[in-house]
Amino acid sequence: MSHSEREEKYGSCPPEYIVFDEERGEYICTLTGEVVEEAAIDLGPEWRAYTPEEKARRSRVGAPLSHVLPDYGVLTTMGTYRDATGRKLEARARLEAERLRRLQAKLRTTTSLERNIEQAAREITRLVEALSLPRSIIDDAMLIYRQAAEKGLVRGRSLESVAAAAVYAACRLRSIPKTLDEISDLVKGGRKEVARCYRLLIRELRIRMPLADPTRYVSKIVSALSLSSRVEKRAIEILLQARRLGLTAGKDPAGLAAAAVYIAALELNERRTQKEIAQAAGVTEVTVRNRYKELVQKLRITLPAQ
Repeated sequence: MSHSEREEKYGSCPPEYIVFDEERGEYICTLTGEVVEEAAIDLGPEWRAYTPEEKARRSRVGAPLSHVLPDYGVLTTMGTYRDATGRKLEARARLEAERLRRLQAKLRTTTSLERNIEQAAREITRLVEALSLPRSIIDDAMLIYRQAAEKGLVRGRSLESVAAAAVYAACRLRSIPKTLDEISDLVKGGRKEVARCYRLLIRELRIRMPLADPTRYVSKIVSALSLSSRVEKRAIEILLQARRLGLTAGKDPAGLAAAAVYIAALELNERRTQKEIAQAAGVTEVTVRNRYKELVQKLRITLPAQ
């Protein structure tokens, strides 16, 4: 802050003499007694406390509820091996404290439901980290998984597949361009099982998915294949034209994007094979071929001789 800005804000009072009066919510110059700034916004609690004990008693703040933890994170965990004054416990007391910690951990996951949710949290975290997804996806996917578990939808199904389906659903809800193939490749159940679990979650939990935007997948495919920005621009034009004609509804967005990139690359003489396009998009060659034929036919695209 410049000298002129400081004078405009605080007047002539030197900064070292300015203090904040918590009672009045004002900045006061202790040298002259004048109020240098009024009506400061207080982001603290709305109550006042005059002793540490009173502050602790009135405080209602805690960690936010977490869908990742079996108990929503409400229960506390026993701390380090020290007493109330901060001194280290003796050997016998430490052993007793360790026994109580183990008992507490066991009690937190005492039901089969909570044990299942704890295992799912580990699996979902593994998938999110392997896919380099935002950490917020963990909580979103865990909320979906927890709701499914509480409705009995997980029973008799592979935990891995349901967890993968929850991660895919969370990505779709946040419009993150991850394909079902990319996610299902990381679990044993395979694509069909994950897709079946995904449809179950959407139907039974009544999740309303936003319409998938295939244009969001184009940049990733183009980048993976080292294609030019001209190909990216043309592929997006093809997809927008297809959307106007109602050709994108109900279709896999990654497959549509892959087909559009394939067509654009052919038009601009930056040819890539259907296999290369499919691998970059995380879909099958059959999907690329089918969507490619449909777009060329319905949009009446004339391709150069191959």
